[in-house]
Amino acid sequence: MRELTVDLGERSYPIYIGEGLLKEASSYFIKHGISKKSPLLIITDSRVAEYHLESFESELAEAGFQTASVIVPSGESSKSLSMLESLVTKALECGLDRKSAIIALGGGVVGDLAGFVAASYMRGIKFVQVPTTILAHDSSVGGKVAVNHPLAKNIIGAFHQPELVLYDLNTLQTLPPREVSAGLSEVVKHGLIWDAEFAAWCEENAEKLLALDAEALGYALYKGCSVKAAVVSKDERENDLRAILNLGHTIGHALEAVAGYGELLHGEAISIGMVGSARLGLRYGASEDVYTVTKRVLAKSGLPVRLPDHFDVDKIMDAMMHDKKFSEGTMVFVVPTEIGRVEIKSDVPVQWVREIVEQLKLEVQP
Repeated sequence: MRELTVDLGERSYPIYIGEGLLKEASSYFIKHGISKKSPLLIITDSRVAEYHLESFESELAEAGFQTASVIVPSGESSKSLSMLESLVTKALECGLDRKSAIIALGGGVVGDLAGFVAASYMRGIKFVQVPTTILAHDSSVGGKVAVNHPLAKNIIGAFHQPELVLYDLNTLQTLPPREVSAGLSEVVKHGLIWDAEFAAWCEENAEKLLALDAEALGYALYKGCSVKAAVVSKDERENDLRAILNLGHTIGHALEAVAGYGELLHGEAISIGMVGSARLGLRYGASEDVYTVTKRVLAKSGLPVRLPDHFDVDKIMDAMMHDKKFSEGTMVFVVPTEIGRVEIKSDVPVQWVREIVEQLKLEVQP
């Protein structure tokens, strides 16, 4: 098992990464102060519930925890205000109080949704992240929780740190191949923004990662979580440094919104967005390697690097105007200057962005 800490003073918490951790979840809950006297609410999705919910509930019940659970539909559409309302209703019906905790058992959607329920219920109660996807190694760390508005992703949200992150690698073995690739998008991102050697390692070990090799996955997720933890520890509420974690997200979030939060998985949209950001880097003087390496490592990870032809550029630009990173006629972008290093540009001309989105349709998928 690998362990690391997100250092936030009184709000610091551990991340545990290893095999078989769900079978020991109660001991970790007890260690980190999750109460047996108040009910817990487990929020999961329909896909994860099929594989893991029953055994997880049983393990906690045998240890004396009072649990209730709710299963939401799988996919981004569950991150809605209507779903938030129904989950708060469930929490009230189950008698959750200020000492209760909400448990997010699932991927990024479940973590974001459950975390926002925890942040808003009674002005904030404890929650625990139990990620079951590769993608969630990013979203489960750092405390950003949110639901979507039809016009913008994650526009309704909060910062609410978990008590702990319990990452059982065995849960990843049930992921379909497309979700494996989509998850690797954020793994690669952490190398591209922070650690050139790790980015190169991801490229060299792409086949092992796609095959869900346990040792390779454990290392990759530990490294990815380490980058996220280091950045969040320095800038919890995204005042400056933390924004580098948004590499590829300005375009990516717009693609998700235009696609109706369904056609493209989050990691796929972010992959295309990172290729766009690499092209933008060229305009700011980065070497050609920044673009070619970014595109190559993403493609080797089974990810799309071009924009589908039927996506409307005007709609994509409109979606970006609703993004939190747009203001006063220019756009804020995370721009790579070299592999492993990025800068935040706050004055990117909108016309440049439009041209790059158009270029994304012309990319060749290796």
